[in-house]
Parts: sequence; structure tokens; C-alpha cells
Amino acid sequence: MGRGDGRSRRGKIFKGSYGKTRTHKVKKAVPVKKAAAPKATGAKKAPATKKTK
Repeated sequence: MGRGDGRSRRGKIFKGSYGKTRTHKVKKAVPVKKAAAPKATGAKKAPATKKTK
């Protein structure tokens, strides 16, 4: 039970393989965020102008 043993953890590390003895974390698929829809707003009013005398 050492580096040459394919059943042991050290053997799996030596061979570079994965299995029941040496499992690895699987990355979960990241959900793609949908683009936010722009809010529907009414027509914008023009800014008020100053009245001159």
C-alpha cells in the first residue's frame, strides 16, 4: 500500500487519477444572470427655465 498501489490515496496521487479513494470537488455551473429590463417611465419633462424680467 504505497505509491504503486492504485487503490490507495497515495497511489492515486502518484498516478494522477481520481476515484472513490481520491474524489475531488466538482465545480457547480454558475447560473447566468439575466440583464435587468429597463423600467418603463413616462416622458421626461424639460427642466424649468428661469424667467427674466
